Amino acid sequence: MPINAEVARRAGRQHGVLSRAQLLDAGLSSRAIRSHTRAGLLHRVHRCVYAVGHDGLSDRGRALAAVLACGDGAALSHRSAAALWRIVPGWISPIDVTAAGNHHLHGVALHKSRTLLATDTTVRHGIAVTRPARTLLDLADLLDDVALERAVNEAQVLRCLRRAELAALLARSPGRRGVERLRPFAGQTGAPTRSVFEDTFVHFVERYDLPTPELNTRVAGHLVDVLFRRERVVVELDGLQFHDTDRAFETDRERDADLLADGHCVVRITWTRLTQRAEREAWRLRRVLAARSAEQSG
Repeated sequence: MPINAEVARRAGRQHGVLSRAQLLDAGLSSRAIRSHTRAGLLHRVHRCVYAVGHDGLSDRGRALAAVLACGDGAALSHRSAAALWRIVPGWISPIDVTAAGNHHLHGVALHKSRTLLATDTTVRHGIAVTRPARTLLDLADLLDDVALERAVNEAQVLRCLRRAELAALLARSPGRRGVERLRPFAGQTGAPTRSVFEDTFVHFVERYDLPTPELNTRVAGHLVDVLFRRERVVVELDGLQFHDTDRAFETDRERDADLLADGHCVVRITWTRLTQRAEREAWRLRRVLAARSAEQSG
């Protein structure tokens, strides 16, 4: 009793998951669905949703199964949508779905919303999902400040979020708790940060009233972490994740030499110095900036 070729083809495009309606449309009868299930060719994931061939679903397969089980208009949302967009690391359980109606599904967290518009959703990797702006608004109800800031910046780094889109969503979402938390991000200018390290440095600059730098910009052919343009000072944030190999060591020194030849001073700051000796680091960086400013003026 082989699997219908059309069923196999459609399952291949849908992470191995099909709804009962899709199985019927692919040529299986109700009787065939029952017999295929008994034979282990179909595996029931949720009511009227089946895994084809095996039940070892991927994260995307589990996500699609949850969305299909919640019916028309349902969309992956909250942390699960953020995982699909890759604006938060990894998948966690349960799967978050926003949908109308009441659904009680194992492994699925259902969110009911009266404000979710068709324009707030799209399809990614074959799965109906909330758009990044709406996803971030939902996350603002769940994440702490550090995690929310990281998610917003990651969405911008991945180029899946436009600030204008976020601002428009906030304007038509009065009463949502996350609106005020996200409003500062909608009005930001400049390049987004790419890591918690960079987020922490931005707060360090604000805390110690240092000049506002540019982030992730090109200088002398290199993408640098931080640039104080007027003083011609580059700050490189040295994390072990990216700077602990022989190749990275050589690349960093090559970069420093190019920047020095271009008239830029390079200051390297480690995570430990930034977080455990912040006051001393701020004092030293302020002196460097003042000296360089005097040099440029002279």
